[in-house]
Amino acid sequence: MTLVDGVETETVNAADRGLNYGDGVYRTLRFRSGAPVEWPRHFAKLASDCAALSIPVPAEPLLKDELLRVGNTRRDCVVKVIVTRGISGRGYRYETGLAPTRIVTSAPLPDYPAAHCDSGVHVRRCALRLSDQPALAGVKHLNRLENVIARAEWTDPAVAEGLLRDAAGNVIGGTMTNLFIVRDGVLATPRLDRCGVAGVTRDRVVEAAARHDILCDVTDLSWDDVLGAEELFLVNSLAGVWPVCSIEECVRTPGPVTRAMQKWIDG
Repeated sequence: MTLVDGVETETVNAADRGLNYGDGVYRTLRFRSGAPVEWPRHFAKLASDCAALSIPVPAEPLLKDELLRVGNTRRDCVVKVIVTRGISGRGYRYETGLAPTRIVTSAPLPDYPAAHCDSGVHVRRCALRLSDQPALAGVKHLNRLENVIARAEWTDPAVAEGLLRDAAGNVIGGTMTNLFIVRDGVLATPRLDRCGVAGVTRDRVVEAAARHDILCDVTDLSWDDVLGAEELFLVNSLAGVWPVCSIEECVRTPGPVTRAMQKWIDG
């Protein structure tokens, strides 16, 4: 089911700036037993991302109502919320006072193998480098072409994810996930002030670490840092916590911090 500005339809105006310029933001979240998981966090992120692009965020009760209408067609599903700047004439310049477009849609949950959580996933290094753009860093905007190109680099179904670096070689995260490593007993995750997307589950991991007195650094991570880590795991709102069992020639087993995070985040 898809709602566009509250109306059930599969069509969007061809003049919408989200379609023409990627001028908008989105969030993807899970519905479990008919309820949106971590909705307040997702809405807060959506509002923050809208503010970064100077797009008025739709009212939370309105979005939640549409979320429930769409999500309740399947009690366990994926719901995606898109907010674009709205409809305007051609050209990059936009008029003030545009009415944002709301698109809320549901889909079946991805059929991830249970082994992804149990024994871990195989990960590769992507050739594509992310562009630095601090004004958009962390924002889940609609311009995801870098991720599309990176994900097209492999077709091997045994590889679950690819890791992306920036122009300087710092590891930023996966094509669809945020990355955490454990080294010398300290948790670390990449800085996202130049590029990358700050996910809700990334925040939850950082907060869970603080609650349980686990040090967590938000810092630059080199490829050598990643290869030399004692534990690696990937997170997003649909996958939860995936241990990394192999990356290039390095083999790892899920460690105690990873298992604890699975309990605290997925449990």
